[in-house]
Parts: sequence; structure tokens; C-alpha cells
Amino acid sequence: MTEAAIEKENKQIARQYKELLRISYQTLTDDDKKLIRKAFDTAVDAHKDQRRKSGEAYIFHPIAVAKIVASEIGLDATSIAAALLHDVVEDTRYTLEDLKKMFGETVARIVDGLTKISNLKKDKDVSLQAENFRKMLLTLNDDVRVIIIKIADRLHNMQTMDVMRSDKQVKIASETLYIYAPLAHRIGLYNVKTELEDLGLKYTEPEIYHDILTKMKESKEEQDAYIKEFTKVIQDSLDKEDLAYEIKGRPKSIYSINRKIKAQNISFDEVYDKFAIRIIYKSEPTQEKFLAWKIYSIVTDHFRPNPTRLRDWISSPKSTGYEALHITVMGPKGRWVEVQIRSERMNEIAEKGYAAHYKYKQGASGREERGFEEWVTRLQEALENPEVNAVDFVEQFKLNLYSKEIFVFTPQGDLKSLPKGSTPLDFAFSIHTEIGLHTRGARVNNKLVPLSHELKSGDQVEIITSESAKPNINWLDYANTARARAKIKSSLKEEKKEIAEEGKAVLARKLKAQKIQFNEKTINQLVVFFNLKTSLDLFYRVGIGKIDNQMLKDFASSRSNALVSYFKNKIKKSPVSADLNKEEITAKYDQLVFGNEEEKLEYKLSNCCNPIPGDKVFGFISVNDGIKVHKKDCPNALQLQSNYAYRIIQAKWIDSSQQDFVAVIKLQGIDNIGLVSEVTQEISSNMHVNMKNLNFDSSDGIFSGRITLVVKNNNILNTIIQRLKKINGIDKVSRE
Repeated sequence: MTEAAIEKENKQIARQYKELLRISYQTLTDDDKKLIRKAFDTAVDAHKDQRRKSGEAYIFHPIAVAKIVASEIGLDATSIAAALLHDVVEDTRYTLEDLKKMFGETVARIVDGLTKISNLKKDKDVSLQAENFRKMLLTLNDDVRVIIIKIADRLHNMQTMDVMRSDKQVKIASETLYIYAPLAHRIGLYNVKTELEDLGLKYTEPEIYHDILTKMKESKEEQDAYIKEFTKVIQDSLDKEDLAYEIKGRPKSIYSINRKIKAQNISFDEVYDKFAIRIIYKSEPTQEKFLAWKIYSIVTDHFRPNPTRLRDWISSPKSTGYEALHITVMGPKGRWVEVQIRSERMNEIAEKGYAAHYKYKQGASGREERGFEEWVTRLQEALENPEVNAVDFVEQFKLNLYSKEIFVFTPQGDLKSLPKGSTPLDFAFSIHTEIGLHTRGARVNNKLVPLSHELKSGDQVEIITSESAKPNINWLDYANTARARAKIKSSLKEEKKEIAEEGKAVLARKLKAQKIQFNEKTINQLVVFFNLKTSLDLFYRVGIGKIDNQMLKDFASSRSNALVSYFKNKIKKSPVSADLNKEEITAKYDQLVFGNEEEKLEYKLSNCCNPIPGDKVFGFISVNDGIKVHKKDCPNALQLQSNYAYRIIQAKWIDSSQQDFVAVIKLQGIDNIGLVSEVTQEISSNMHVNMKNLNFDSSDGIFSGRITLVVKNNNILNTIIQRLKKINGIDKVSRE
């Protein structure tokens, strides 16, 4: 480079620095400015010999990221300094120790978090990629600013991606849409989220992006004229009330218009809400709510509102801290228009999210900040479970990121926010893990409801607990939040381990009786013989009685006969089609059951989606073919579920070797006080039994009863029958 070019570049760098200070959202003290200057000088020195692919000096990238952090996201001086230094440890001779000495613990910790993320292997393998995301999300435990600066870094990379190879563009853009945009959304950075989504679309579906962009530019003039017409109608009424306000039109993002076109299968012209009108008013904190409803009243005096489209996020802010009043009204020319009513403070929180919470710390309430901290706490709980496989983890995490919210009340009248689709179990676990684990039932609006009941906004939920209640496998069908599912899974695992411990002791005794040594070699042989995966599975099945004495005798005789053993293995490993690793798939799921009662019925697998064991499925009762099983995401599923809902039957894959079965017991005897209590207590005291149905009848001193039980195996059932016979007054106990 010529001296003149270097001189020009240095001037540009100096200009950028001044602009960085000028556009900072937070008020910077002298100490703040010194810290930023020092970070700036260090970054310039560290990156002095580096250039980006576009040819410009590398230092422009950290400055651009710092500018996004300072103005768009509005973080403090510490974050601005960390953003300037975010690539220093990774790319230059400076070490983390150097930064710690120069800038202190906090800046060094944030830069360290960012360096760890950058060092993750970039690989196309989905599970590796998911593992990388998991590691990145775990940095939330250290300092949430790590993630926020990472989002700013990603935004600048997306803004300057034109010079990259197209395959790299698609990979980075897909990753952005998959994880970074949802994260920005959840942290409350709506402007950043919108830009990330639009840029993501620009590189993943360029034709669609440019097509919508062109159409939006063409309709801008007409849109501006419409906003003017709308504004004119309400302006006089607003002015009469001496309100200080401004009205802006905000076009919908290209990404959200495209999503609507796809979801509703309509054309660009048929998307009626391509923009929203925003009324932003000045207000004292104490007057905010009153003025919002006053403006609502004025708008609805002139335009008829759609009553089903009112959203009051002022009384109940979203957990991102977002506050606003949204109404959809019938505007001029018979068009529906979304009107968003926000105070200046609410508007800043909507645009800056996290940072604005702190600026308004002394404001009306600490509600937003509490909401944000609660969210980070909830995330940390979701991140606590390291045993979940990485792909499931990221999917669960994404569920929690983008889920819409409902607001429900506790019995004391406190408001709790939950993801849409939550059940009483999700509510119980959101209150406290112990309450969740001991849930026995639930009342919603004072009525008893099943644990699978879907909660709606405004419900009052009361959880009934019991010391003896504990999770069972069906709870996973009723719980939807990551937290509840993780806690239920770990509780079931613990229970399985306890039963396995008992099973291990039982197995040792039984093998001794067969004169077989209880050692690692024998255990491995047993695992292979019963076609299981681990010794834990073996001990568990002995514990619940699935592997009984006769089966162990079969094992003993097969051991003494190598030929039998050889054939047994041959039969077990019968050939399967090459493209389906049946051994692997059916290790966990090998049987289909239908309906709430989990019945075993005749069925055929449908050809259109070819479900395999483990897939999420449903049954469709066809006219000629009986039950046809389809995957839930089968291309025909939507049509079948909407047109023939009455012919849909629930279905799921289960592990038959761990499957419980239903048995009905009939009782007869002489009626006496407390007999029913004794019978139910006897059954309840057995930890492997679930009561499904009870029916007792007393007539002329004769007692008769019918009990439906869910048991693991025959042995447990026989034990219960023997115990029931011993109860005073019971004359006859039989199995139906």
C-alpha cells in the first residue's frame, strides 16, 4: 500500500473511533472513555498486519462489532471494550493473561468466552454442530454479554458476507437462522433479530429475498400515502389531549412476509399486514399505562377494532421485557392495520432489550430486569442436563427460544409466564422441582383436570402434591417445557437405577442357585443372550421381574451347550435390510401401541412416509386397510388430521421389554368399615403398580369390587392377589 493510502486508512480508523464514542447509547464517564481508548489502541496494535478477505484492514471488523454493541444493542463500556478485543486472543500474539493484567477480570472473562466459541470446530456434521452450539450456549452461565457480543459479531459478518464463496454464505446464513436469530429474539433485540433473519434469507433463498424486496420498494409510495391518511384521521383527537407523540409506519421484515406467504399459501399482494403503525408517546413512568389506554380509546373511536386481536403486554410484559399495546383495527379502504402503542421507554426496551432495562433501572419497576434474570436462570436450568444428546438439547433449547407465551395465575394470584402449549406438569416444575416431582393432580379454575390438560392464558392453576407421588414414563407425553422434561427424565433414570440395584442383588442370588459365577464375563454373556444393550438394562429387567427363573435356566443350559448358544445368536441376529439398521433402531422401540389405553392392534405402515421404530407417529383408520400408521410430519398428515380428525388414533412406539400391562382384579367379601381404604392402601404400597380404575359396590352387607391395575409383570400381580386375600373380610380375589 502507498503511504497516501495508509494515511487515508489511519484517518478512517480515527474517525470510526470518534463515531463509536458518539453513538454509544449509555452515557460514558471519563473512566469509561479511557477504558475504550485503551482497548481500541490494543486492538489496532494487535491487528495491524491483518486484512479481511475484502482487502480492508482487519481492525474495521472489531470496531464495527463494538459500534453494534454500543448503539444497536446499547451495552456498557466493559462490553464495548470486550467487543473491540474479541478476536485479539484468538488471532494475535496477545494472551488472556495479558488482557487480564491490562483490563481486569471481567473483560478478560468475556473475551475468553468469545474465544472459546470461535475455537469450536466448524463441521458439517449435524451432531458436531449441535455440540458446538451446546458449548456456546453454556457460556451463558459465565456472562450473558458473551452471547450478546457474539450476536453482534455474527450480524457484522452477515452484513459483509458478499465476498465469500456461495457455499460458505449458505452455511453461515443457515446457522444464523437456526440459532442466532432466535437468540436475539429471546434476549429482546428485535431490530437485530429482524436484520439477521432478512440477511439469512438473502443468502439461503436469494431469489425470494430480492423478489419481495423489489415488491416492497414498489409499494412503499402507496404505503406512505396510506400511513399519512390513517394518521390524519386521529391526529386532531390526539392533539386535543395535549399528548407529545410521533406516528411511524414500520414495514414488516422480508423474512416474516415470506414466512406468511409460505404458511398461508398466498401471494405477496394477499399479505394484508405488510406494515404496522406505531404510536410512540412521551410520558412520566406513573402515567404510562393510563396514557396507553387513552390513545387506544382515541384510535378505536375512529377505527373499529378486531376484538380477537388485542394484545396487552403492558399489564403483563413478555418475559423478554417487551411492553406494548397491540390492536388491529379496520383502517381506511377496508384494510386491517396493526397499531402498536408504546411509550418512549417501552420503545427503547423493544429495540435495545437488555441494555435499556438497566438504563431504566430507577424507572417504574424492576419487572423487566427480573424477567430477564428469570429467563437466564431458566436457561441455565435447561443447560444443566449434560446427559441429553446434543441435537435434542439444541432442539429443546430452540423450542424455549421462539415459543409464544401464556400467562397463568398461581392459587395466591401471582402471575407466571409459560410457553404456549404448557400443561399443569410444566407449571408445577416451573414453580419448584420438588413440587413437580411430587405432583399428584391439578386443579385449573377450581376443576380437577388431567395432567395432559393444555393451559390457556388467564387460567388459575393449583397443583395437588403427595409425598408418595413420583414421575412415570407417561409424564413425558404430558410435559412440554425443557425444564420439566429434563427433570422427569433424570427422575426416571434414578428410579431405574434403584430398581437395577435391587435387580443386581436378586441376579447374584439366582445365578448362585444355578451354580454360575456372578462376574463381568457372565453379565456380558447375559446382556448378549437377552439381546440388551447394557448391564443396567439387564439388572433393571431382573428387578421388575421381566427376566424370571425359567429364562435364567434357559441361559444356564445354553451356556453349557456352545452349539445352542451359536444358533441362539444366529437367530437373534437375523438379516435385516442394509439400509435399515434394525438392531440399532429397535434397541429402544420395537412395538406400536394405540390410544390412551396403549392397546396392541393390527396395523400397516404407510408407504407415503415409511415410519420406522422411534418415529413420532399416529394411526389413521382407513376404509379397506384397517389402521395405517403415518409419521407426524408425513406430507399427508395435515390433510388427514384436518379432514378426517375423527378417524385419527393416537399411536406411539414403546420398548416392549419395559412395557407395563393392564390387568383387572375382581374382589368379593363382607362389607365392613375401612375395607376400601385397606384394599387401596395395600395396592398403593407396591411401588411398581399403578391404579387406573376403581369400582366398589356394597349391597346388603356384601362387598364387591373391580380394580384395573397397570403392572410390570405377572409375579407382581400374583403377589398383590395373595396380599389382598389376607385382608379381613375379603372372601374371593380373582383375575378377570
